[in-house]
Amino acid sequence: MEIGLFFGSFNPVHIGHLIIASYFSQVDLLDEVWMVLSPQNPLKEKKSLADDYVRLEMLEKSLENQTKIKVSTIEFDLPLPSYTIDTLTYLQEENPENNYHLIMGADNLLQLKKWKNFELILRKHKIHVYNRIHNNVEDWQNHPSILFYDDAPIIEISSTQIRQMIKSGKPIQFWVTEETREIIEKSNLYL
Repeated sequence: MEIGLFFGSFNPVHIGHLIIASYFSQVDLLDEVWMVLSPQNPLKEKKSLADDYVRLEMLEKSLENQTKIKVSTIEFDLPLPSYTIDTLTYLQEENPENNYHLIMGADNLLQLKKWKNFELILRKHKIHVYNRIHNNVEDWQNHPSILFYDDAPIIEISSTQIRQMIKSGKPIQFWVTEETREIIEKSNLYL
C-alpha cells in the first residue's frame, strides 16, 4: 500500500488539517492517509501541548466514519521527542510491503534541513507538499523526491490561532469540528 503520513501535534485538530487530509486521500498516488499524532515534536515546546490522549480523542472524533483517512498513534510507542526518520524506519521495518510518503506544508519543507537525517528521508521516501502563503520553496522545485500540489487548498488556519481565540473567549465554531469543540469545552482546554 501507498500510505501518506500527515504528522502533527493537532493541538487542536482543526478544519484545515481535515481539508488537507481529505485532499490527499483523493490523490491517485496514495491509498490511505494516516494522521500521525506526535506526542512531542522536537521543534516545539511540550508545555504548550494538551494531554496526548485528549488530542487523540479530538482527532478520532473528527475522523469517525472515514475510510481512507486513519489516526495513527505509532509515535506513542516510540522514544520522545518524535523524530520523523525514526518513525519512518520503524514503520518500514514492521510493514515492509508498504511505502510511506510524507505530507507536509511548504512551511515545513522550508524547515526540512533542520530535521534529523533529512537526507535519508529524501532518499527513501516521497514528500507531497501543499502550498502555504508566503513560503518560497524554489530551492526544492526540482528535487526528484518532492511532489508539489499547486491545486491543493491553501488553508491559513493554525492551532495557535485557535488556542488564542479560546483564551480570548472568542467562538471557534466552524474552525474545528463540533466534536472537537465539545471536548475542548468539557476539558477546559487552552484557557
